[in-house]
Amino acid sequence: MRTTPGHRDDVVAILLSASAGLREAGCLSYIVGASTTDDDLIWVTEVWDSAAHHDASLQLAETRAAIGRALPKLTGEFTSQTTVVLGGLGL
Repeated sequence: MRTTPGHRDDVVAILLSASAGLREAGCLSYIVGASTTDDDLIWVTEVWDSAAHHDASLQLAETRAAIGRALPKLTGEFTSQTTVVLGGLGL
């Protein structure tokens, strides 16, 4: 996701603070990263028990509040890719 200039650290802080209750919601992995070449770009990688768990997490009060705080600091430019985890390290 792309932040408005100068707001990347603010959005990263919002995303990280909102991740506290995600495990109970079915989140297996939630990684927030920042681009090393673009000061306004954030990458979020999530692994969920199911798409339904992810969708339900978007209705949690904490998640909705975090989205409300972050949206004004975002440009609206999002890129997403849905994959199926086949294996690896870290889950």
